[in-house]
Amino acid sequence: MVKRRLGTPTLEEVAALAGVGRGTVSRVINNEAGVKESTRRAVQRAIAELGYVPNLAARSLAGRRADAVALVMTKTDWRLFGEPFFSEVVRAVGDALSDTAVQLLLTLVRTDAERQRFVEYARGGRVDGVLLMSVRAEDRLPDMLAGAGLPTVLLGRRSGDEQITYVDADNVGGARAAVEHLVRGGRRAIAAITGPPGMYVAQCRLRGYREALAQAGLDTGPALIAEGDFTEASGRRATAGLIERHPEIDAVFAASDTMAAGALAALRAAGRRVPEDVAVIGFDDFELAEHTDPPLTTVRQPLEEIGRTLVRLLLEEIEQPEVAWRHVILRTQLVVRDSA
Repeated sequence: MVKRRLGTPTLEEVAALAGVGRGTVSRVINNEAGVKESTRRAVQRAIAELGYVPNLAARSLAGRRADAVALVMTKTDWRLFGEPFFSEVVRAVGDALSDTAVQLLLTLVRTDAERQRFVEYARGGRVDGVLLMSVRAEDRLPDMLAGAGLPTVLLGRRSGDEQITYVDADNVGGARAAVEHLVRGGRRAIAAITGPPGMYVAQCRLRGYREALAQAGLDTGPALIAEGDFTEASGRRATAGLIERHPEIDAVFAASDTMAAGALAALRAAGRRVPEDVAVIGFDDFELAEHTDPPLTTVRQPLEEIGRTLVRLLLEEIEQPEVAWRHVILRTQLVVRDSA
């Protein structure tokens, strides 16, 4: 009879209860050949009786897979997880993994201590790879993961010099197309509501806005630019400030649909008609864009394709960790509705 100790059952206890060696238990757990059927059954009975759970780190060291990937979000403000972008990305990635045996784990990493803990967790064999989203320019986590040899793919990128594999939308081209549409509609005092300046996606959308204005010979200075944080509240505040300082504005390009929804609310509160007085264009084409008043003209980024591409590249890096880093930029599309 095996004397049980308190705590998590060990591989040695399984071996003692089954009357076999530690290596035999390991071979049964890893479904290796060379074990008699009667011995295999004895080990399986011992595992069930003790409630033993195989150590994932040990399996990883033996070349086994965790069959799990982590989707890591790095925002510091919990409120931002209520924004559509996050739920849409989680859904797109989950759909892309639905036909595989890979489990999706969601985690939040905000501080240096949390970064270090997550790297140690991932290195322990608990996940096979990592998807990172909303990474700011100064974030070291992608480099820490790469240095630990963990397959990693970014949604977006930290800068134009990003080396780690990433999937991104054509943020510059999408913003440029939006502002060109406003110019073609006769708008001349076109304001912009940007995302956080520390995020490369916000920098790219601002660049596209400025390029379109310069091409049209319109003002590209900072006077008509207000900063937001991709939330509806920030879009409302930014628009209220813009129309107070510059009552002549006749169009607003917002760098996200949620900020554009806030802009619509602020314009309505100020008595401005959309699109008669002020045209509004967003970016993303979330479901809410169809239900604003009026329905929102916006730039569609292909989130389902982004999710599929993120998963495909990560699974390829897991299978072939020596492959070169790859950079994929997917096309955007202007979707014209009633707001512009």
